[in-house]
Amino acid sequence: MIEIKAHRIKPRCEINVPGSKSYTHRILIAAALSDGVCRIQNPLLSEDTLLTMQALRQMGIPIDDKSPNQIVVSGQSGRLIAGADPIYLGNSGTSMRLLTAVAALGLGKHDLTGTERMAERPIQDLIEALLQLGVRIRSVNQNGCPPLEIFGGVLQGGSVNINCRASSQYLSALLLIAPYTTRGLEIRVTNGPVSRPYVDMTVEVMDEFGVPVVRQGYERFNVNGDQTYQAGNYAVECDGSQAGYFWAAAAICGTRVKVNEVTADSRQGDVGFANLLAAMGCKVTVEPDGITVAGRPLTAIDVNMGDTPDLVPTLAVVAAFAEGTTVIRNVSHLKAKESDRLAAVVNELIKLGIDARCTDDELIVTGGRPYGAEIETYGDHRIAMSFALAGLTTPGVYIRDENCVEKSFPGFWKVLDGMYR
Repeated sequence: MIEIKAHRIKPRCEINVPGSKSYTHRILIAAALSDGVCRIQNPLLSEDTLLTMQALRQMGIPIDDKSPNQIVVSGQSGRLIAGADPIYLGNSGTSMRLLTAVAALGLGKHDLTGTERMAERPIQDLIEALLQLGVRIRSVNQNGCPPLEIFGGVLQGGSVNINCRASSQYLSALLLIAPYTTRGLEIRVTNGPVSRPYVDMTVEVMDEFGVPVVRQGYERFNVNGDQTYQAGNYAVECDGSQAGYFWAAAAICGTRVKVNEVTADSRQGDVGFANLLAAMGCKVTVEPDGITVAGRPLTAIDVNMGDTPDLVPTLAVVAAFAEGTTVIRNVSHLKAKESDRLAAVVNELIKLGIDARCTDDELIVTGGRPYGAEIETYGDHRIAMSFALAGLTTPGVYIRDENCVEKSFPGFWKVLDGMYR
């Protein structure tokens, strides 16, 4: 457990955040499937991305991650193998969903496992889509959740329908393997997708690796088969989700925080979090080399965050310091994250003395005067980082299991400490 010191924050801060977790996962997979050596600059090295790397190694992909700023992946042109040992993916939902599809390309039987929480996180919609493509796949416990057993091999491709109401990662998983089908893939989205910017990120990565995607909005996608991702040098842009914590700190503390190298032209939907803070009263300055948020008195907003779920806990904490009642809509899919984030946020805000509640699809927070409490993180990195912000101005806030931030931002506490005078 760590105590958040309610010290005075510097009036002006410049923050550097690591590479994007979402881009790192996608670029690693594309590089592994590519036709040669790929050098990946500015990757995120965190618990989740290391799990993806280890899984790819077990599928026969050589990966050198000895340098802190570069990963070298030797792609095998889509040739993957099943190792003898189960592939353990912890509680990394991105790893599990994307690699479930990747495993369908690898010869032999793949066993994908994870934590107890992972065994509660649904993946049935992706299973059903892969079954349509002739993949032999099953949920070992027959509950539509991991662990999974997958028999991989040659995929013919064709047409597939998929429900993406619970996660856009099901769609991203199919897109990433589509070039390695013999006939190509036509994907029809029957519901959703939520978190649409992550689909755009997947399509962007595929295009950078030389595989174009023909699309009709978010409803239909076509990718030609018998293609290979092109080896080369690739860079991971800085993480917009991690930037959001420090913009939120500016909002709560009334200070000015610039996050370097996070720019408005990014396809990361979470970069738009700065605009939500502007709607609450903050001043936002967009520059070519970063985005600055200056805190001002905060007022409540009514917002749809279906496309930016990772920053819902962060906005909820900011809302605790705002005048009025903030309503965050279209967030039912947060129940299946690393924790049930809707329940977790409500529970911990109530501990802080804040009026909060949730419905099936909404989170409602009425601002007030938070007081100190011990925050349970539920093993969820985003709960830990979001509620740490409350302690910047509220004495007596303690964060349990603070090391859970290793999942996505190992240096978070050090960066946060750098904001103090």
